[in-house]
Amino acid sequence: MALRVALLFSLFGVLLGQGAEQISMEDCCKNGQKHGTDHEDCASLPLISESTTCRIVQEQCCVTVLEDKMCTNGINIAKDQGACDSLFTNTCDTKTTKMCCDCCTLGKTAHELGLSCDHNLSVGHQCNLVSRACCVEGATAHQRELPNKDETTENGDSALNNQCNGKCAHRCVGNDTCACFKGYKLKPDGKSCEDINECLVGASNCRGGERCINTEGSFRCQREVSCGTGYELTDSNNCKDIDECETGIHNCGPQFQCQNTQGSFRCLPKVQCGSGFIQDALGNCIDINECVSQTGPCNRGQICVNTVGSYTCQRNSVNCGRGYHLNEEGTRCVDIDECKTTENVCGGHACLNMLGSYRCECEAGYMFNSITRLCEDVNECRHYPGRLCAHKCENTLGSYKCSCTTGFALAADGRNCDDLNECESTPCSQECANVYGSYQCYCRRGYQLSDLDGTTCEDIDECALPTGGHICSYRCHNTPGSFHCSCPVNGYTLAVNGRSCQDIDECVTGSHTCTENQSCFNVQGGFRCLSFECPNNYRRVGETRCERLLCNESVQCLTMPLRITYYYLTFPTNIPIFTTIFRMGPSHTVPGDDIQIAITAGNEGGFFRTEQMPTGGVMSVAKLINKPEDFELSLELRLRRYGTITTYLAKVLVFVTQEEPRVPYNPLLE
Repeated sequence: MALRVALLFSLFGVLLGQGAEQISMEDCCKNGQKHGTDHEDCASLPLISESTTCRIVQEQCCVTVLEDKMCTNGINIAKDQGACDSLFTNTCDTKTTKMCCDCCTLGKTAHELGLSCDHNLSVGHQCNLVSRACCVEGATAHQRELPNKDETTENGDSALNNQCNGKCAHRCVGNDTCACFKGYKLKPDGKSCEDINECLVGASNCRGGERCINTEGSFRCQREVSCGTGYELTDSNNCKDIDECETGIHNCGPQFQCQNTQGSFRCLPKVQCGSGFIQDALGNCIDINECVSQTGPCNRGQICVNTVGSYTCQRNSVNCGRGYHLNEEGTRCVDIDECKTTENVCGGHACLNMLGSYRCECEAGYMFNSITRLCEDVNECRHYPGRLCAHKCENTLGSYKCSCTTGFALAADGRNCDDLNECESTPCSQECANVYGSYQCYCRRGYQLSDLDGTTCEDIDECALPTGGHICSYRCHNTPGSFHCSCPVNGYTLAVNGRSCQDIDECVTGSHTCTENQSCFNVQGGFRCLSFECPNNYRRVGETRCERLLCNESVQCLTMPLRITYYYLTFPTNIPIFTTIFRMGPSHTVPGDDIQIAITAGNEGGFFRTEQMPTGGVMSVAKLINKPEDFELSLELRLRRYGTITTYLAKVLVFVTQEEPRVPYNPLLE
């Protein structure tokens, strides 16, 4: 065990380099040793540092103390009893004790048989140490009687060491033989010395109640049990009484004087009370009532009267007790009939006279109080809680009455409560539902219950709801309990669902105002009256086309479009950019055709653009059109085929109308 601690401290310099702890390794070890000494347990060792190294040192030093103590106990058992049978139970606590006991017995047996103390048995290093120590106990004691290093002179040591050629660790005794100082023993190499664990070999002189603690070259004794309250441990390892009066750690008050006793102290009052007084805990003198504290302080026929610090005895006179009075002669006490006095002692209740007293025969709902001697009302509600009334009980003089909580009415038996149908009094503005003990108001469709009184139904303004703007496609009108939608006066009619506005096709219904020479074209929310005239040198073919007449080899005529066709388009505002709205090309293509398409008129705002395609061209939206507007576009297609250029012109009338609002699905309005 001592070897383990020595190894720990030999690494002290290395351990300090592992952290920046303020506490030293010696302090860690001392703390572990103290905990092991005081508690005899290392399982719940409190850590004094966050250092892992310090924790290891604490644990090992604590375990070493416990194992040293257990080993010493085992050696003492081997020396005293000569056997280790009492330690047969090989538990964790007795394992070390039994090992040291067995090893010491082994050493003693070797000594008795005259065998060598240095055997080569593989019983472990610690067992070898214990066995050898018990075997050579006499020789070890002889070695400890050799002079200390301090007891030899410098010249003598030098001379002896010279004889040993300076190989001895401690001292040379001549003839090339080394010896050790007191508290050490020679190692097997014959020149080095190691500390003797006096606690381990049982060579200490510690008294009962003290435990041996090994030190380098010696040992020390430490009390195993604390001195207790009122004592302190002296340097000589003895318990000394603490004089609390001298040190001023007593708690005697200002009216008391401290007197020291062994292990404690007493508080003696400074003022001594005289006869007839007793002193309280605060030192005050309190009068003693001798008439109460003593038995019969006065003679027969006398009464005791207490006085301050004493008492007096007075002659006893005739004194009748309660309920009695002296007779006319004044010689004896007779009963008083309280029921015949002028006072109404029972308060209207029947009175029954008794010797020295009386009793009231109380009516129902009252109880006679033997202390106050009156008939007192019985609180039935408190005596029989929950058994008299279904809801609430109210006490009355001599009786009680029941009442009900809100929503109930008292039943015919005066105790139970029946549900009250509040709806009979029409508390709600629309619909009422009676529930047990209350009622609930609710409203018809299109109304909601008021948050103020919970009974009034208020109209729901569907048009003002967060989704009110999407209920109707054009305009919403609130009505009591409902709503209705309306559409613009001209061009629309209300759809079957009552919320959407549906376009009126004036061209179909015949409600347009176009003349016979005009054609009607329906647009969203209205219509357009259209007509056109073919230019000179063109003839009308059908309702939307003009074809060029023969040119008679006129160069200017040949440059004019071969065909002019009119097209009518309509779409709402805000259609996406790049949406294709018109396609134009020849009826069939021939390899080698060169087709070019361009807007020649009507696109001053740049809202449209053209794009070449393999079989012709397309016209699409180039800018967002966010308001209704009419456009008349001229779209020219030039076709070069077999060296001849032919031009076609499309007159495209675009009518952009206001986008029709759409009503999203709203399940709340179904």
